[in-house]
Amino acid sequence: MSGAGAPNANEAIDGSGLRVVIVAGTWHEQITDGLIAGATRTLEAAGAEHSLVRVPGSFELPVVCKAALESGADAVVALGVIIRGGTPHFEYVSAAATDGLTRVALDTGKPVGFGVLTLDDEAQGIDRAGLPGSKEDKGEEAAHAALATAIALRELRG
Repeated sequence: MSGAGAPNANEAIDGSGLRVVIVAGTWHEQITDGLIAGATRTLEAAGAEHSLVRVPGSFELPVVCKAALESGADAVVALGVIIRGGTPHFEYVSAAATDGLTRVALDTGKPVGFGVLTLDDEAQGIDRAGLPGSKEDKGEEAAHAALATAIALRELRG
């Protein structure tokens, strides 16, 4: 299972004073909505101010995440679902989203919680979306990572 060895995302974290934008694709609505719910729960429990912006798909995540960070957000949580098909399209979109989000984090110096699921089939996504019966909650994990990184950067920068 991919979640083996994962850090404890249930650990209490104080996100008060942080502004976080969730940026989520619209493909595979059931899975994406589960990811958004997990991220939202985590941000609310931490006391972070948050908002949601929807984009067409995972390819569009980097440019909107960059705009959110440049507009004053302390962190973003990027959520998307890419399911493998019979063409190389999966590899191109997965690489573009991953490389783009990495570049956004490095260019802005602000955290990007990575919640883009790259899957072989829809069942894998449902199992990771934090839905009833899911084994994992990748939306929660991505939000927790964004918060923890924002706090670490704030401490380092004084």
